[in-house]
Amino acid sequence: MAAKTPLEVAQYTVNTGTKKGQNPVSSVLVLSFLAGAFIALGFLLDIRVIASAPAEWGSLVNLIGAAVFPVGLILVLIGGGELLTGNMMAVPLATFARKLSVGRMLKNLTLVTIGNFLGALFVAYAFGHVLGLTGEGVYLTKVVDMAGHKLHDGFLQAFISGIGCNWLVALAVWLSYASDTMSGKVLGIWFPTMAFVAIGFQHVVANMFLIPAAIFEGHYSWGQYIMNFIPVWLGNLTGGALFVAAAYWMVYLRKTEPEVNAVVQTVEPEARPKWSKQA
Repeated sequence: MAAKTPLEVAQYTVNTGTKKGQNPVSSVLVLSFLAGAFIALGFLLDIRVIASAPAEWGSLVNLIGAAVFPVGLILVLIGGGELLTGNMMAVPLATFARKLSVGRMLKNLTLVTIGNFLGALFVAYAFGHVLGLTGEGVYLTKVVDMAGHKLHDGFLQAFISGIGCNWLVALAVWLSYASDTMSGKVLGIWFPTMAFVAIGFQHVVANMFLIPAAIFEGHYSWGQYIMNFIPVWLGNLTGGALFVAAAYWMVYLRKTEPEVNAVVQTVEPEARPKWSKQA
């Protein structure tokens, strides 16, 4: 199974993050809408699978749900999409490597936040509320219970949980960049993503689906959601930008910044398949 070295992954990610930061606004919004919807669909699948599972199964239920959730990130990274948590690693890394300005980085993260929210909200309302997939019976009970656990965390708890989440999700993106085969990408995405869900860390885009889905059914409030959104967004940014992007930049790119412009163009030899860089 072909795989890039960590140095090659770092260089590839700089190139990918640079292109993300330079994409037209219309492209970013469309791709981020899709990514938000894909993550919401993965979460919807999780809920539909585990909601009616017997309580006697204990933590095995969480593992089963976590095992199906990664379909959303697979759709983003292979099908194409702009996902906030992935961009919180790739775009800052390009900024650390002096390929993007801080302003472009912040603009990209802002646009992707908006697009992801609209995509996740569409799935929560159209499929969850209107179609009723999260609006009744055991599915509603599960949504309300899961959303309540997210909202129960205080600011610091939600922030730290957000760090843990995007440390793993950004590494899933990193591993997908390392592979040149579809099967390798799926495996690289699957296990870190499954781990964050099974642990119960908070993912800002997943919460864009879960908490509004509960709100649409008359539970909780938008004010409570905003107080969750802020620390989780900041925690996810810290996990992706500091614990992954900054760490690997210091190890692999800091001492070779003058060569980054030269080597980043050689990360993808012609013999390697051209995978979508929109994830």
